[in-house]
Amino acid sequence: MANNNRKAVPEAKAALNQMKLEIANEIGLANYDTIDKGNLTARQNGYVGGYMTKKLVEMAENQMAGK
Repeated sequence: MANNNRKAVPEAKAALNQMKLEIANEIGLANYDTIDKGNLTARQNGYVGGYMTKKLVEMAENQMAGK
C-alpha cells in the first residue's frame, strides 16, 4: 500500500503546526499540543482541521488575487 501522506512542502510543517495551535486556542482548546486528541470529540478535532483549511484557502485566494 502506497504512503500518500507526504507533505508537498516539508519546510512548512512548523508553520502549519503553529497555525493549528493558534486556531485551537481561538476556539477554546487551550494546550492543544499536549492534549490527548483521542479524548476530544470528533466535532472538536474537526473544528480545528476545518478552520485551518478555511484559513489556508483564504490565504491562497488572496495570494492569487494579488492582495
